[in-house]
Amino acid sequence: MKEVVIVDEAAMNRALTRISYEIIEQNKGIDDLVIVGIKSRGIYLAKRIAEKIKKIEKVDLPVGELDITLYRDDCHKSQLDQEVVVNGSMMPVDIQGKTIILVDDVLYTGRTVRAALDAIMDFGRPKRIKLAILVDRGHRELPIRPDYIGKNIPTANTEEVSVHVIEMDGKDDIALKKMN
Repeated sequence: MKEVVIVDEAAMNRALTRISYEIIEQNKGIDDLVIVGIKSRGIYLAKRIAEKIKKIEKVDLPVGELDITLYRDDCHKSQLDQEVVVNGSMMPVDIQGKTIILVDDVLYTGRTVRAALDAIMDFGRPKRIKLAILVDRGHRELPIRPDYIGKNIPTANTEEVSVHVIEMDGKDDIALKKMN
């Protein structure tokens, strides 16, 4: 079945702007904040949030990149013997004692976030980790809850949410597709 756009570029931009303001407000400023995007689309969203915060606060925030491939609970040794692409992670600063804003595109079961939490701990022990999600679609399998949500989009397990970002997909929108 074909994808149906449910959030256009303008609405997606407004959601990221709101998340940026909420981050500033709930953290009482931006001292000791590090924005970390989960590859792949999460990193582009993290960079956009950091840019929006920079326009508001006139300060550059460090933006990290997190590749969780080897931390996933669905990545078994047999798969590792095959071709698994690991793009690597990058933290621009020491995260010890900092507040991490972990950014991803879609929150579904919570397993990606669980893997990201494990990956972050390999870099040090932050003061706290908060979760910013563009789309929360429900259906959690783990007790994970986002601190910042762009859009709540209730879905069925037979549906798929696709976030498109211009940097990878040539367009910005959120689409829904029914799976068979």
